[in-house]
Amino acid sequence: MSNSFGQFFRITTWGESHGPAVGVVIDGCPARLPLAAEDIQPDLDRRRPGQSDITTPRKEADKVEILSGVFEGRTTGAPIALVVHSSDQRPEAYAEMREKFRPSHADFTYQAKYGHRDHRGGGRSSARETIGRVAAGAVAKKILHLANKLEVRAYVTRIHDIAAPTITGFPTLAEVEANAVRCPDAAAAAKMIERIKQARSEGNSVGGIIECRVRHMPVGLGEPVFDRLEADLAKAMLSLPATKGFEIGSGFAGTLLKGSVHNDAFVSQGGQVRTATNYSGGVQGGISNGEEIVFRTAFKPTATILQPQKTVDIHGQETELQARGRHDPCVLPRAVVMVEAMAALVLVDHWMRQAAQNQTFKF
Repeated sequence: MSNSFGQFFRITTWGESHGPAVGVVIDGCPARLPLAAEDIQPDLDRRRPGQSDITTPRKEADKVEILSGVFEGRTTGAPIALVVHSSDQRPEAYAEMREKFRPSHADFTYQAKYGHRDHRGGGRSSARETIGRVAAGAVAKKILHLANKLEVRAYVTRIHDIAAPTITGFPTLAEVEANAVRCPDAAAAAKMIERIKQARSEGNSVGGIIECRVRHMPVGLGEPVFDRLEADLAKAMLSLPATKGFEIGSGFAGTLLKGSVHNDAFVSQGGQVRTATNYSGGVQGGISNGEEIVFRTAFKPTATILQPQKTVDIHGQETELQARGRHDPCVLPRAVVMVEAMAALVLVDHWMRQAAQNQTFKF
Protein backbone atom coordinates (compact mmCIF):
# COMPACT_ATOMS: atom_id res chain seq x y z
CA MET A 1 0.00 0.00 0.00
CA SER A 2 1.48 3.35 -1.06
CA ASN A 3 1.32 5.91 1.74
CA SER A 4 4.09 8.36 0.80
CA PHE A 5 4.12 11.45 -1.42
CA GLY A 6 6.89 13.71 -2.71
CA GLN A 7 10.58 13.36 -3.54
CA PHE A 8 12.70 16.02 -1.79
CA PHE A 9 9.94 16.98 0.68
CA ARG A 10 8.45 13.56 1.37
CA ILE A 11 5.50 12.77 3.60
CA THR A 12 4.10 9.48 4.86
CA THR A 13 0.64 9.52 6.44
CA TRP A 14 -0.67 6.83 8.78
CA GLY A 15 -3.78 5.95 10.77
CA GLU A 16 -7.40 4.96 10.20
CA SER A 17 -10.78 6.66 10.62
CA HIS A 18 -11.65 5.06 13.96
CA GLY A 19 -8.18 4.18 15.19
CA PRO A 20 -6.63 5.79 18.27
CA ALA A 21 -4.67 8.38 16.29
CA VAL A 22 -3.65 9.60 12.85
CA GLY A 23 -0.57 11.47 11.74
CA VAL A 24 2.29 12.07 9.35
CA VAL A 25 6.06 11.80 9.11
CA ILE A 26 7.78 14.54 7.10
CA ASP A 27 11.21 13.72 5.72
CA GLY A 28 13.34 16.33 3.96
CA CYS A 29 12.19 19.46 5.75
CA PRO A 30 15.10 21.94 5.81
CA ALA A 31 16.79 22.53 9.15
CA ARG A 32 16.45 25.77 11.16
CA LEU A 33 12.86 26.43 10.05
CA PRO A 34 10.98 28.08 12.95
CA LEU A 35 8.15 25.66 13.70
CA ALA A 36 5.63 25.11 16.49
CA ALA A 37 2.26 23.41 16.83
CA GLU A 38 0.70 26.87 16.56
CA ASP A 39 1.89 27.07 12.94
CA ILE A 40 -0.03 23.89 12.08
CA GLN A 41 -3.16 24.02 14.23
CA PRO A 42 -5.09 26.74 12.30
CA ASP A 43 -5.28 24.57 9.17
CA LEU A 44 -6.31 21.53 11.19
CA ASP A 45 -9.07 23.63 12.77
CA ARG A 46 -10.34 24.44 9.26
CA ARG A 47 -10.36 20.71 8.41
CA ARG A 48 -11.76 19.27 11.63
CA PRO A 49 -15.28 17.77 11.86
CA GLY A 50 -18.12 19.36 13.79
CA GLN A 51 -17.16 22.93 12.93
CA SER A 52 -20.53 23.95 11.46
CA ASP A 53 -24.09 22.70 10.93
CA ILE A 54 -23.31 21.60 7.34
CA THR A 55 -20.51 19.18 8.27
CA THR A 56 -20.37 15.86 10.09
CA PRO A 57 -21.32 16.23 13.78
CA ARG A 58 -18.38 14.09 14.89
CA LYS A 59 -16.58 16.06 17.62
CA GLU A 60 -12.80 16.00 17.47
CA ALA A 61 -10.43 18.70 18.72
CA ASP A 62 -7.75 17.45 16.29
CA LYS A 63 -4.96 19.00 18.36
CA VAL A 64 -1.56 18.34 16.83
CA GLU A 65 1.49 17.21 18.78
CA ILE A 66 5.05 17.39 17.46
CA LEU A 67 6.92 14.23 18.45
CA SER A 68 10.26 14.68 16.70
CA GLY A 69 12.33 16.79 14.34
CA VAL A 70 11.94 20.10 16.21
CA PHE A 71 14.24 21.32 18.99
CA GLU A 72 14.07 24.69 20.73
CA GLY A 73 11.49 25.93 18.24
CA ARG A 74 13.40 25.07 15.04
CA THR A 75 13.53 22.06 12.77
CA THR A 76 16.67 19.95 13.03
CA GLY A 77 16.62 18.34 9.58
CA ALA A 78 15.54 15.02 11.11
CA PRO A 79 12.15 13.48 10.27
CA ILE A 80 9.25 15.42 11.78
CA ALA A 81 6.56 13.22 13.32
CA LEU A 82 3.14 14.80 13.91
CA VAL A 83 0.27 13.05 15.70
CA VAL A 84 -3.41 13.84 16.28
CA HIS A 85 -5.27 11.65 18.77
CA SER A 86 -8.90 10.66 18.15
CA SER A 87 -11.49 10.80 20.94
CA ASP A 88 -14.97 10.51 19.38
CA GLN A 89 -14.86 7.11 17.66
CA ARG A 90 -18.12 5.20 17.32
CA PRO A 91 -17.15 2.04 15.43
CA GLU A 92 -20.41 0.31 16.40
CA ALA A 93 -22.23 2.52 13.89
CA TYR A 94 -20.40 0.66 11.12
CA ALA A 95 -21.20 -2.91 12.22
CA GLU A 96 -23.47 -3.50 9.21
CA MET A 97 -20.62 -2.52 6.87
CA ARG A 98 -18.46 -5.37 8.10
CA GLU A 99 -20.17 -7.57 5.52
CA LYS A 100 -22.01 -5.11 3.26
CA PHE A 101 -20.31 -2.95 0.65
CA ARG A 102 -21.29 0.73 0.49
CA PRO A 103 -22.09 1.80 -3.10
CA SER A 104 -19.39 4.02 -4.67
CA HIS A 105 -17.14 3.64 -1.62
CA ALA A 106 -13.80 1.84 -1.28
CA ASP A 107 -15.24 -1.11 0.67
CA PHE A 108 -15.45 -3.56 -2.25
CA THR A 109 -12.16 -2.60 -3.92
CA TYR A 110 -10.15 -2.71 -0.66
CA GLN A 111 -11.66 -6.13 0.16
CA ALA A 112 -10.92 -7.42 -3.36
CA LYS A 113 -7.34 -6.11 -3.35
CA TYR A 114 -6.22 -7.01 0.18
CA GLY A 115 -8.67 -9.68 1.29
CA HIS A 116 -9.08 -7.84 4.57
CA ARG A 117 -10.17 -4.30 5.49
CA ASP A 118 -11.02 -2.00 8.35
CA HIS A 119 -14.74 -1.42 7.89
CA ARG A 120 -15.00 1.22 10.63
CA GLY A 121 -15.71 4.41 8.73
CA GLY A 122 -13.69 3.21 5.76
CA GLY A 123 -10.46 2.79 7.71
CA ARG A 124 -7.59 4.05 5.57
CA SER A 125 -9.90 5.27 2.77
CA SER A 126 -11.60 7.72 5.14
CA ALA A 127 -11.04 11.45 4.72
CA ARG A 128 -9.69 11.41 8.29
CA GLU A 129 -6.42 10.26 6.72
CA THR A 130 -6.08 13.78 5.29
CA ILE A 131 -5.23 15.15 8.75
CA GLY A 132 -1.64 14.15 8.06
CA ARG A 133 -1.69 15.85 4.67
CA VAL A 134 -3.11 19.08 6.08
CA ALA A 135 -0.56 19.13 8.92
CA ALA A 136 2.32 18.58 6.49
CA GLY A 137 0.81 21.11 4.11
CA ALA A 138 0.90 23.77 6.82
CA VAL A 139 4.66 23.20 7.16
CA ALA A 140 5.04 23.39 3.37
CA LYS A 141 3.06 26.65 3.27
CA LYS A 142 5.37 28.21 5.85
CA ILE A 143 8.47 27.25 3.86
CA LEU A 144 7.01 28.66 0.64
CA HIS A 145 5.92 31.89 2.30
CA LEU A 146 9.32 32.47 3.90
CA ALA A 147 11.15 31.57 0.70
CA ASN A 148 9.08 33.46 -1.86
CA LYS A 149 6.07 35.13 -0.13
CA LEU A 150 4.05 32.49 -1.98
CA GLU A 151 0.35 32.22 -1.05
CA VAL A 152 -2.05 29.35 -1.70
CA ARG A 153 -5.79 30.03 -1.53
CA ALA A 154 -8.63 27.59 -2.28
CA TYR A 155 -12.38 28.24 -2.12
CA VAL A 156 -15.67 26.71 -3.21
CA THR A 157 -17.09 27.90 -6.54
CA ARG A 158 -19.95 25.44 -6.98
CA ILE A 159 -22.19 23.20 -4.89
CA HIS A 160 -24.45 20.88 -6.88
CA ASP A 161 -25.97 23.17 -9.55
CA ILE A 162 -25.37 26.44 -7.67
CA ALA A 163 -22.33 28.26 -9.06
CA ALA A 164 -20.74 31.44 -7.79
CA PRO A 165 -20.00 34.23 -10.27
CA THR A 166 -16.43 34.24 -11.57
CA ILE A 167 -14.13 35.05 -8.66
CA THR A 168 -11.86 37.93 -9.66
CA GLY A 169 -8.69 38.88 -7.86
CA PHE A 170 -7.10 36.86 -5.09
CA PRO A 171 -9.57 36.27 -2.24
CA THR A 172 -8.31 36.90 1.27
CA LEU A 173 -8.42 34.19 3.89
CA ALA A 174 -11.00 36.26 5.77
CA GLU A 175 -13.26 36.36 2.68
CA VAL A 176 -13.05 32.57 2.28
CA GLU A 177 -13.64 31.92 5.98
CA ALA A 178 -16.57 34.37 6.21
CA ASN A 179 -19.14 31.59 5.79
CA ALA A 180 -19.44 27.88 6.54
CA VAL A 181 -19.25 26.73 2.92
CA ARG A 182 -16.05 28.72 2.23
CA CYS A 183 -17.24 30.50 -0.89
CA PRO A 184 -16.03 34.13 -1.12
CA ASP A 185 -19.27 35.23 -2.82
CA ALA A 186 -21.73 35.80 0.04
CA ALA A 187 -24.92 35.58 -2.03
CA ALA A 188 -23.92 32.31 -3.70
CA ALA A 189 -22.67 30.95 -0.36
CA ALA A 190 -26.08 31.43 1.26
CA LYS A 191 -27.75 29.41 -1.50
CA MET A 192 -25.08 26.71 -1.30
CA ILE A 193 -25.56 26.32 2.43
CA GLU A 194 -29.30 25.87 1.99
CA ARG A 195 -28.73 23.26 -0.72
CA ILE A 196 -26.42 21.27 1.57
CA LYS A 197 -28.93 21.47 4.43
CA GLN A 198 -31.68 20.28 2.10
CA ALA A 199 -29.60 17.29 1.00
CA ARG A 200 -28.82 16.42 4.62
CA SER A 201 -32.50 16.58 5.60
CA GLU A 202 -33.22 14.06 2.83
CA GLY A 203 -30.42 11.75 3.97
CA ASN A 204 -28.64 12.61 0.74
CA SER A 205 -25.45 14.34 -0.37
CA VAL A 206 -24.12 16.79 -2.97
CA GLY A 207 -20.77 17.52 -4.64
CA GLY A 208 -19.18 20.53 -6.28
CA ILE A 209 -16.01 22.32 -7.38
CA ILE A 210 -13.12 23.92 -5.51
CA GLU A 211 -10.88 26.46 -7.24
CA CYS A 212 -7.33 27.11 -6.07
CA ARG A 213 -5.02 30.02 -6.86
CA VAL A 214 -1.33 30.42 -6.06
CA ARG A 215 0.32 33.83 -6.31
CA HIS A 216 3.90 35.11 -6.15
CA MET A 217 4.96 32.06 -8.13
CA PRO A 218 8.58 31.90 -9.25
CA VAL A 219 9.42 30.97 -12.84
CA GLY A 220 10.85 27.52 -13.43
CA LEU A 221 9.07 25.10 -11.08
CA GLY A 222 8.19 21.79 -12.73
CA GLU A 223 10.03 19.26 -14.85
CA PRO A 224 9.58 18.42 -18.54
CA VAL A 225 7.69 15.33 -19.68
CA PHE A 226 6.65 13.11 -16.73
CA ASP A 227 6.96 15.48 -13.75
CA ARG A 228 5.22 18.44 -15.33
CA LEU A 229 3.93 20.80 -12.66
CA GLU A 230 0.30 20.45 -13.73
CA ALA A 231 0.66 16.65 -13.87
CA ASP A 232 1.92 16.52 -10.29
CA LEU A 233 -0.84 18.90 -9.17
CA ALA A 234 -3.41 16.67 -10.89
CA LYS A 235 -2.06 13.57 -9.16
CA ALA A 236 -2.09 15.37 -5.82
CA MET A 237 -5.68 16.54 -6.17
CA LEU A 238 -7.00 13.25 -7.50
CA SER A 239 -5.38 11.44 -4.58
CA LEU A 240 -7.84 13.22 -2.26
CA PRO A 241 -10.98 11.29 -1.27
CA ALA A 242 -14.10 11.94 -3.40
CA THR A 243 -12.27 13.73 -6.23
CA LYS A 244 -13.41 13.03 -9.79
CA GLY A 245 -11.92 15.74 -11.98
CA PHE A 246 -9.07 18.24 -12.39
CA GLU A 247 -8.48 21.11 -14.78
CA ILE A 248 -5.93 23.92 -14.92
CA GLY A 249 -6.22 27.37 -16.49
CA SER A 250 -8.94 27.41 -19.14
CA GLY A 251 -9.43 23.68 -18.62
CA PHE A 252 -12.17 22.03 -20.65
CA ALA A 253 -13.65 25.43 -21.53
CA GLY A 254 -10.48 26.15 -23.49
CA THR A 255 -11.51 23.60 -26.07
CA LEU A 256 -14.19 26.05 -27.21
CA LEU A 257 -11.62 28.73 -28.08
CA LYS A 258 -9.39 29.14 -31.12
CA GLY A 259 -5.63 29.42 -30.74
CA SER A 260 -5.68 33.08 -31.71
CA VAL A 261 -7.72 33.76 -28.57
CA HIS A 262 -6.36 31.09 -26.25
CA ASN A 263 -2.64 31.84 -26.72
CA ASP A 264 -1.20 33.86 -23.83
CA ALA A 265 0.71 36.70 -25.49
CA PHE A 266 4.01 37.66 -23.88
CA VAL A 267 4.52 41.26 -22.75
CA SER A 268 7.31 43.11 -20.95
CA GLN A 269 6.52 44.75 -17.63
CA GLY A 270 9.43 46.62 -16.13
CA GLY A 271 11.85 44.36 -17.94
CA GLN A 272 10.08 41.21 -16.72
CA VAL A 273 8.45 38.74 -19.08
CA ARG A 274 4.74 38.38 -18.30
CA THR A 275 1.65 37.16 -20.16
CA ALA A 276 -1.26 39.41 -21.08
CA THR A 277 -3.77 36.64 -20.30
CA ASN A 278 -3.55 33.46 -18.23
CA TYR A 279 -5.41 30.74 -20.09
CA SER A 280 -2.41 28.51 -19.31
CA GLY A 281 -3.15 28.76 -15.60
CA GLY A 282 0.45 29.70 -14.79
CA VAL A 283 2.07 26.63 -16.38
CA GLN A 284 3.55 26.24 -19.86
CA GLY A 285 5.44 23.17 -21.01
CA GLY A 286 4.96 21.73 -17.54
CA ILE A 287 6.96 24.59 -15.97
CA SER A 288 5.64 27.59 -14.03
CA ASN A 289 5.82 30.87 -15.97
CA GLY A 290 5.49 33.25 -13.01
CA GLU A 291 1.77 33.94 -13.40
CA GLU A 292 -0.83 32.82 -10.89
CA ILE A 293 -1.44 29.08 -10.77
CA VAL A 294 -5.19 28.57 -11.24
CA PHE A 295 -6.81 25.13 -11.14
CA ARG A 296 -10.09 23.48 -10.19
CA THR A 297 -10.93 20.13 -8.60
CA ALA A 298 -14.30 18.37 -8.82
CA PHE A 299 -15.66 16.45 -5.82
CA LYS A 300 -18.44 13.89 -6.10
CA PRO A 301 -21.38 13.68 -3.66
CA THR A 302 -20.42 11.94 -0.42
CA ALA A 303 -20.72 8.19 -1.03
CA THR A 304 -22.23 7.32 2.36
CA ILE A 305 -25.83 8.55 2.50
CA LEU A 306 -28.52 7.88 5.07
CA GLN A 307 -30.95 6.24 2.65
CA PRO A 308 -31.52 2.52 2.00
CA GLN A 309 -29.40 1.36 -0.95
CA LYS A 310 -29.19 -1.89 -2.84
CA THR A 311 -25.80 -3.59 -2.59
CA VAL A 312 -24.12 -6.98 -2.13
CA ASP A 313 -22.33 -8.52 0.83
CA ILE A 314 -18.90 -10.15 1.09
CA HIS A 315 -20.47 -13.46 0.04
CA GLY A 316 -21.76 -11.96 -3.23
CA GLN A 317 -25.40 -12.01 -2.11
CA GLU A 318 -27.71 -9.13 -2.95
CA THR A 319 -28.91 -7.20 0.09
CA GLU A 320 -29.85 -3.74 1.32
CA LEU A 321 -27.70 -1.34 3.30
CA GLN A 322 -29.08 1.26 5.69
CA ALA A 323 -26.00 3.33 6.49
CA ARG A 324 -25.58 4.88 9.90
CA GLY A 325 -22.86 6.94 11.49
CA ARG A 326 -21.91 10.58 11.06
CA HIS A 327 -21.05 11.84 7.62
CA ASP A 328 -20.65 15.11 5.73
CA PRO A 329 -23.60 15.78 3.41
CA CYS A 330 -21.02 17.64 1.30
CA VAL A 331 -17.25 17.26 1.60
CA LEU A 332 -16.29 20.56 -0.02
CA PRO A 333 -16.31 22.99 2.94
CA ARG A 334 -13.71 20.87 4.76
CA ALA A 335 -11.87 19.89 1.57
CA VAL A 336 -10.83 23.50 0.83
CA VAL A 337 -7.84 23.27 3.19
CA MET A 338 -7.02 19.77 1.89
CA VAL A 339 -6.67 21.20 -1.63
CA GLU A 340 -4.42 23.96 -0.32
CA ALA A 341 -2.29 21.43 1.54
CA MET A 342 -1.75 19.17 -1.46
CA ALA A 343 -0.92 22.16 -3.69
CA ALA A 344 1.65 23.38 -1.15
CA LEU A 345 3.21 19.91 -0.90
CA VAL A 346 3.66 19.74 -4.68
CA LEU A 347 5.06 23.27 -4.87
CA VAL A 348 7.52 22.94 -2.00
CA ASP A 349 8.83 19.69 -3.48
CA HIS A 350 9.39 21.32 -6.87
CA TRP A 351 10.86 24.43 -5.22
CA MET A 352 13.43 22.24 -3.45
CA ARG A 353 14.18 20.35 -6.66
CA GLN A 354 14.74 23.63 -8.50
CA ALA A 355 16.96 24.96 -5.72
CA ALA A 356 19.07 21.79 -5.82
CA GLN A 357 19.35 21.96 -9.61
CA ASN A 358 20.58 25.56 -9.57
CA GLN A 359 23.35 25.07 -7.01
CA THR A 360 26.70 26.17 -8.38
CA PHE A 361 29.27 23.39 -8.50
CA LYS A 362 33.00 23.74 -9.20
CA PHE A 363 34.62 20.94 -11.18
